[in-house]
Amino acid sequence: MKFPRSYGTIAHPTSFPSPFGIGDLGPAARTFIDFLSDSGQSIWQLLPLNPVGHGYSPYNSYSAFAGNPYLISPELLAGKELLETAELDEFSQPFKVHADFELAFESKNLLLQRASRRFYQRNDLDEQRRLDSFIAENRHWLDDYTLFMTLLEERNFKPWNRWEEELAARKGDALARVRNRQSESIRHHQWLQFEFYSQWEKLKTEANRKGVRIMGDLPIFVAHNSADVWANSRYFTITETGDPIYIAGVPPDYFSESGQLWGNPLYDWNALKEEDYKWWIERFRHNFQLFDLLRVDHFRGFESFWRVDAGKKDAREGDWIKSPGDQFFATLNRELGSVPIIAEDLGLITPEVRALRDRFSFPGMNVLHFAFDGDPANTFLPHNYRRNSLVYTGTHDNNTTIGWYQSAPGDVKHRMRVYTRSDGSMPHWELIRLALFSVSDQALVPLQDYMGLDSSHRMNTPGTVGENWRWRYSPEMLDRVDLDRIRRLGKESNRLTENSASF
Repeated sequence: MKFPRSYGTIAHPTSFPSPFGIGDLGPAARTFIDFLSDSGQSIWQLLPLNPVGHGYSPYNSYSAFAGNPYLISPELLAGKELLETAELDEFSQPFKVHADFELAFESKNLLLQRASRRFYQRNDLDEQRRLDSFIAENRHWLDDYTLFMTLLEERNFKPWNRWEEELAARKGDALARVRNRQSESIRHHQWLQFEFYSQWEKLKTEANRKGVRIMGDLPIFVAHNSADVWANSRYFTITETGDPIYIAGVPPDYFSESGQLWGNPLYDWNALKEEDYKWWIERFRHNFQLFDLLRVDHFRGFESFWRVDAGKKDAREGDWIKSPGDQFFATLNRELGSVPIIAEDLGLITPEVRALRDRFSFPGMNVLHFAFDGDPANTFLPHNYRRNSLVYTGTHDNNTTIGWYQSAPGDVKHRMRVYTRSDGSMPHWELIRLALFSVSDQALVPLQDYMGLDSSHRMNTPGTVGENWRWRYSPEMLDRVDLDRIRRLGKESNRLTENSASF
């Protein structure tokens, strides 16, 4: 699918300012959309919006379909009279530039419980009809998810394959008893998803009205401890008792000398093929209802994936196993038509992966941080780009550009200065300019680079746990961004919103 020449910003909602420990879909999200619109940008790229599990990673979720309930804005709930102003004040927290997930989840959980009770007690017939319609439209994933979360919370988040055998195996009578016994909890989780999607739909509508299109992010793999694997175990390479046989990862690469061992269960592509890839088709369909375009993380896994035996301590010992990418994407096109997919094609990319990407005209990704190794044929150097591609200064997995430059070897710094004809005093603006003036159809910049922030503001360091996904910015940090400079670069590089066709 051909994409218009345009540009945008990468920022996840948890990074927005808010009084509740993490950012959400409330007022600051609308301020961010105004920032994009006012600076002439037309793309907002974010990370997955699904509920986060261990480590608070949006790529380790309890569901591939559900929304993260902790992104629900208490301020918007107060606007619907489901919370009181005094309650917002009671749980309001001092602002920090690092998200406090633990405190935020504890306080938001209490607020969401109160709002949920009031929603049902109020018995607003119009709202109840909207909830009933939402439940009916999303029953193919919502029933399993709400039951899974109820059981998970009841068992202190113990993995589903360590539950009682009748529940792990989804015996009908056992599940029916839980539904009767825990009907209130299930109703609460139904309302959480209804409210999340209501808030998201309004935010997306406002973004689109202001000329901003939203790029979602679809992780190829799902977490083992998820409603997806529990409810669809036949699609995954797991034992009869639910233990993974093989797990996902990548061999040694730029980010890790021992590779990355992600731990996700692998797909049984033969089982998926027997049902004409129904589960995957529904997953894409669902995401295209939420987003205007979609970045597919670890695209190469659709051509072949790195298979590691469960129990291995790192990802060095594994094998590449073929995937049915050609057949799958042909089926997807037949079911959904030509869809706006971006292929995350970083890492060890083979001619076969590029052929799969190009066969379906999916744009790939270029990252400027990888460009200055001294090889003039390096595909990440702008003079080697194709039009049908996206260029990034860096992604959420990279250091900030200032952090990257400060930690780069001297020869890399020298090559960057020579290529950009600069003195290296403002490396973030040099790479932003390089990205926007490249031939790539779309240019994306992490918000940290527009703000000129160092490595202490990095979002994620692959292969590590503990401090990732926590970056936030204050309102003052956004106010200080040079909108005129961004807009001028957008105009000079022919990427400004009024110069771009809509998707």
